[in-house]
Amino acid sequence: MILYGIPTCDTCKKALKALEGAGHAVSFRDIRKDPLSEAEIARLVIEFGDRLINKTSTTYRGFNDFLKASEPEAQIAAQPTVMKRPVIEDDGRFFLGWDDAVQSALLK
Repeated sequence: MILYGIPTCDTCKKALKALEGAGHAVSFRDIRKDPLSEAEIARLVIEFGDRLINKTSTTYRGFNDFLKASEPEAQIAAQPTVMKRPVIEDDGRFFLGWDDAVQSALLK
C-alpha cells in the first residue's frame, strides 16, 4: 500500500496512523520530495479526473488564470501540492481523500 501526500498534511497523518493501526504495511511517498512522474500523474487523472485537484487550497487559489484553466496534469506537474490528499494505492486500486467510504474500504 502506498500513501501519496505530504508530511505536513493533517489528513495524510490521520490516514497513515489509521492504516498502520489496522495492520497495513504503508509506504509513504512525499510528493514534494519525490514528485509524480508524467505517467503517474496521467494514471491518477484517468482515475479521478479533475477531482484530483484541490480547488479550495491556497496553492490553487495562488495559480494565475492560465494555470487555473490548464489541465490537471499541468497543474500537478507545476505544483504537486495542489493534488487532493491523500491518494492511496492498494493492490492496483486507488482511493482519493480520507472520507468514510475510503475508511470503510481500507480499514476492514
